[in-house]
Amino acid sequence: MLPSHTLSLTIPRNWLDLYETIWKPDYFPKWASGLSSGTLEPEGNHWKAKGPEGSIKIRFTEHNPYGVMDHWVDTGFGKEVYMPMRVIANEQGAEVIITLYRQPLMSDEKFEQDIALVKSDLDALHRLLTQ
Repeated sequence: MLPSHTLSLTIPRNWLDLYETIWKPDYFPKWASGLSSGTLEPEGNHWKAKGPEGSIKIRFTEHNPYGVMDHWVDTGFGKEVYMPMRVIANEQGAEVIITLYRQPLMSDEKFEQDIALVKSDLDALHRLLTQ
């Protein structure tokens, strides 16, 4: 099993309304820094983007009634990285939850950097949704 770290963000918005706003793949570049080009291009069942370290492909969970926004990132090294993501109800608001898995051979420092990047991305999502 891979070590993991889960981050959560509280948004003062109905969970289903929030999910319907952010689930689409083309919404991710508005807040996810790993998509540095700012655009996603569809290619079959994947989306292509430019990440910080070069071209990436992303596969997203289809629209669903459960708030599941899982995605898989292929950086071109032959393995997709699974990113579980959910929008869940929190009374009148919502929680956005994302889990990072520490990949094999990843250093402590690199894993902490990835956690910090996702935290920053969630902060950007919060700003975007609460302005």
